[in-house]
Amino acid sequence: MALTRWRPFRELEMFRREIDRLFDEIFEREFPAPRRAREITRVFAPAVDMYEKKDEIVIKAELPGMNRDDISIELTEDAITLSGEITREEEAKEADYYCAERTYGKFSRTIDLPVKVNIEKAEATYKDGILEIRLPKAEEAKRREIKLKVG
Repeated sequence: MALTRWRPFRELEMFRREIDRLFDEIFEREFPAPRRAREITRVFAPAVDMYEKKDEIVIKAELPGMNRDDISIELTEDAITLSGEITREEEAKEADYYCAERTYGKFSRTIDLPVKVNIEKAEATYKDGILEIRLPKAEEAKRREIKLKVG
């Protein structure tokens, strides 16, 4: 007679796997996947870099494939909102997609600014899919250096 190691939770683990398989079968039957590619729902928000220089805040946002006229910038002293819409160039109506990962549609992203800025002197440029915004700091936000004499 051979001795076997007793594993008290083995039956529970087998039961859990069987329940998982059963739920997977039911889910696939009720909500079948498209033939070749699963549709992924995404919310698009542009990738942003923001950094501070001595007298300004600089924001760079990736907005590939957009026209300059499709980008909207709303600015307050302490926040900036980038919004717009990425449109599909052409839709392949008779195509059977293998993969569809590009994002299309409206987007909006609000970013809190670390300091107050001078709205009237803000500048924006858009080149090669990169939006660059330069926001001069408001006078009260600029760092002031005070030299003290130690005596």
